[in-house]
Amino acid sequence: MVNYHLVWTPKRRKKILTGGIETRLREIIWEIASEKKWAIIALEIMPDHIHLFVNVPPDIAPHQVVKAIKGRSSRLLRQEFPQLLKLPSLWTHSYFVSTAGNVSNETVKRYIENQKS
Repeated sequence: MVNYHLVWTPKRRKKILTGGIETRLREIIWEIASEKKWAIIALEIMPDHIHLFVNVPPDIAPHQVVKAIKGRSSRLLRQEFPQLLKLPSLWTHSYFVSTAGNVSNETVKRYIENQKS
């Protein structure tokens, strides 16, 4: 199994991931992880970005994880929250990824959990 630390942002780094949108996004990410049998180690949703630390099989590339989450969440959130339709797209094309090779899983998990404090 491989642990990926992924970070991505909404288009134009808009601070839209709050309230009901944050809650629904969290549900969507957990649903996808559950369906695909990925283990979420840590998840923190900030108003303008997301940190996800996830454990996936080694045959799953980071872009596949991001694509699955960005694709479904964009479609569902834009259907459920019409104010998001004002953005040309919900997510940027880019994302950050690292593996937990140089630091312990616990260090990355603590870093993500301390984002809001």
